[in-house]
Amino acid sequence: MKCPFCNSLKTHVLESRAVDGGTSIRRRRLCESCNKRFTTYEAIKGPALWVIKKDGRREPFDREKLRKGLLRATQKRPIAIDCVSKIVAEVEQEMMSAEMAEVPSTSIGTAVMDRLKEIDKVAWLRFASVYFEFGELRDFEKAITKTTKYNGKK
Repeated sequence: MKCPFCNSLKTHVLESRAVDGGTSIRRRRLCESCNKRFTTYEAIKGPALWVIKKDGRREPFDREKLRKGLLRATQKRPIAIDCVSKIVAEVEQEMMSAEMAEVPSTSIGTAVMDRLKEIDKVAWLRFASVYFEFGELRDFEKAITKTTKYNGKK
């Protein structure tokens, strides 16, 4: 592995551990030339997964895009970054296990919302507001009412 600081190829692994629910490996490395440390991630390159957007466009599944959306929804909420990474890994695994080359964006959104609803209702509402394209306060009120009725609360 090439050192990002000095471009030397003389590096070695200090430690490795599984991340993202075991779908990736995080490696801490040391450059023997400049003695600086850096981190690399290794993941299985699976079959290409394409997302069919609401308007019919197709784009490659982008786990980083999903992660950023979740980070926005969970911002300033008591949710660990590891929890966000776990959701991304679970949703990606769920979509891959469907064994379809193309999945509708609605399937991804629903899978994310199901997980967020169990973790944090405010993060769920934030994500839902983008996913369902809320345009008015009434849209938020309907979602809150629907969620509280679903949970048996009033």
